[in-house]
Amino acid sequence: MAAVDRRTLLLALAAAGLAGGSGSARAERILRIATGGIAGTYYVVGSLVAAVVSAPEGARPCARGGSCGVPGLVAVVVSSHGSVANIEMIEAGTVESGFVQADTAHFARAGLPPFADRPRRRLRGLAKLYNETLHLCVRPDSGIRSVYDLPGKRIAVDEEGSGTLVDVRLVLAAYGLDERDFEAHYVKPVEALARMRDGALDGFFVVAGHPTPSVVEAVTALRAVLVPVDDPPVATLLERWPFFVADRIPADAYPGRPEVRTLGVGALWLVRDDFGEELAYGLLRALFHPSSRELLARGHPRAADIRPETALDSMTVPLHPGAARYYAEHGLLDGR
Repeated sequence: MAAVDRRTLLLALAAAGLAGGSGSARAERILRIATGGIAGTYYVVGSLVAAVVSAPEGARPCARGGSCGVPGLVAVVVSSHGSVANIEMIEAGTVESGFVQADTAHFARAGLPPFADRPRRRLRGLAKLYNETLHLCVRPDSGIRSVYDLPGKRIAVDEEGSGTLVDVRLVLAAYGLDERDFEAHYVKPVEALARMRDGALDGFFVVAGHPTPSVVEAVTALRAVLVPVDDPPVATLLERWPFFVADRIPADAYPGRPEVRTLGVGALWLVRDDFGEELAYGLLRALFHPSSRELLARGHPRAADIRPETALDSMTVPLHPGAARYYAEHGLLDGR
């Protein structure tokens, strides 16, 4: 079940400089951002984004060193099962916005599995935030050095409703495999890590910006290994699905681990088609404000990648009109 993190609400208020007694969360306009599990990069980056776009009543003005967010707005993160669940919540109006993998957004708009019941046509894009990276993290004694080694192993593929599971199924199919070839566990990385500690699991997949907390912990506590996903089938996957890109996990992104070649996919910030145009415009103006970018860069390496010049890459749904206006004013829609 999705839930608003009350700590994040307080952090957003504090980051915006709201003085005690000058207002309350009840009086503010609330923007919910659906993210993912609390041990994932969506949640961490979402908390940072929520802080920089918030500017509650009574906050110190931007020009005087206060928040440069949207006046009167408090953004809060919502933990969720991930991209698929976030799309359903955006479409249903139970959240105002959410982070979604570019491939999952493509499948939703096209009405392809796991959205085969109907296309989700109401999705609109604000920005591509950063590239997410496919991690295959395994115990050092697992004997897994390639996706080809998965048959017969015990592997977590994330929960139903996650973007990770969507990607894992595409990758497995490219290798001529599916979940029946191994013992699949449908759990979040934090639970997968606990099972790895107990010896009940050989590894887990996660699609997230690096470094992601669950993998940091696995590498640090269990000396886990990151497996390359760059065998010949990957070339076919890249040709078939243009939202995938060849990616890498740099050396020492995780303590003592060498560079690993793998796949990447864009992380998009999406809203619904009836989201306010002025608010969409204001969110991007706040997100890309120089002071916001400074705070984001200090908060997480992937948040440092949030830049207007790459914000339209991997956009697999139509732009929201407020977003289109922002990018047009900054000369970023030319040739698109």
